[in-house]
Amino acid sequence: MASQTTLYYAAGTCAQAVLIALYEADAQFTLKTLSFADNEQRSPEYLSINPKGRVPALATEHGVLTETPALLLYVAQTHPQARLAPLHDPFALAQMQEFNAYLASTAHIAHAHRPRASRWADDEAAQASMRAKVPQNMRECFAVIEQHYLGDKTWVMGEQFTVADGYLYTVAGWLKGDGVDIAEFPRVAAHFERVKARASVQRLK
Repeated sequence: MASQTTLYYAAGTCAQAVLIALYEADAQFTLKTLSFADNEQRSPEYLSINPKGRVPALATEHGVLTETPALLLYVAQTHPQARLAPLHDPFALAQMQEFNAYLASTAHIAHAHRPRASRWADDEAAQASMRAKVPQNMRECFAVIEQHYLGDKTWVMGEQFTVADGYLYTVAGWLKGDGVDIAEFPRVAAHFERVKARASVQRLK
């Protein structure tokens, strides 16, 4: 990955997973933090980079990439020495992508109904109903992660840390705000602490 690579980032968002991956890979990149409080993600300047008006976005020498699972795989593939994905095992790689897709398409959406209910309804009562459902939906998501994906493994993919682990750490970090105690999921909680202790996570701002 060339040094002209830029990650567009906002604290507390799924972009954190990509930042962890870049740190794990010891990548050369520029970090550009957007202020959601100031609505910078909707500015004309940023919309010219990512018309979706969301983070993360990764500007590379080849063009701009968006969507967390795509960025995570790109970081892993461009830094194979970091062993952030099972690149030489098609089935295992697909398993990792399955997990990342589940976080993106199911867990993230379940969470987003609390802070972003207005995306799905204008009616205030409907939005309140969506927010009230978030704890149940997040518990259901993390029950699947606890039992089906983590099991007794150290990391999502077994004994090797991958980009999926930083992603899980990021989404698990939303549980408290969503009204769910991570201690309800002992394996997820233990995984969270293992990731939190890594040097890449200690560098987060």
